Amino acid sequence: MSPLDSTATPPGRYLGASPTVTSTGGALFHAGEIFTSAELQSMRLEGLVRLVIGNSYLRSDFTENPATRSEAAARCVPDSLRARVALGRSCAAWIYGCAPVPALISLVTDHRRRTTALPPFSGAVMHQVSLGPFDVNLVGGVSVTTPLRTALDLAVHGDRTAVAVLRAIDRAPDLACPLRLVEAALVNATRVPGKARALTRLRAAQVRGRGA
Repeated sequence: MSPLDSTATPPGRYLGASPTVTSTGGALFHAGEIFTSAELQSMRLEGLVRLVIGNSYLRSDFTENPATRSEAAARCVPDSLRARVALGRSCAAWIYGCAPVPALISLVTDHRRRTTALPPFSGAVMHQVSLGPFDVNLVGGVSVTTPLRTALDLAVHGDRTAVAVLRAIDRAPDLACPLRLVEAALVNATRVPGKARALTRLRAAQVRGRGA
């Protein structure tokens, strides 16, 4: 996936490197390519690989990082959509190491772009939103909403786990995304449905973070 706005320069944040290809092939495998789903499940039982998300598996001798998570999630997105969407919300938080594996892959696309609908039973959900030129990072070569945009989206649209995820984003030193900055961005934003509830979530995350 490339940045959604090809005319803008994305933020200089490329978290995590892709696993090195070794003499036995790559480190990340997707069912239906080199191995079938049944073969990968058997390899998992033998301890050779571990499931990352969907039908993507990582060799057990490699450490999972933001790049491997983003690449694995991207493989769950139809080829025709990959250049048109970014991984966002709970999926982006998981990629950054701040949330558990999501049940559905959250995709965001700018509402000004024409985007093909997701096929049935895709395991993903699409959100048409307004994306600014600095709302998307490249992580392992995959478009992912920035930590700031991810935190804002979770504050506004998150579920009961949002406070814990926001607190994890605040504490992650590599993300450089303190919640006080997220709160300031939200306070200054206009026409945000659910803004009061989102601010409540952000403030709750900051209070719990200081008390932990």
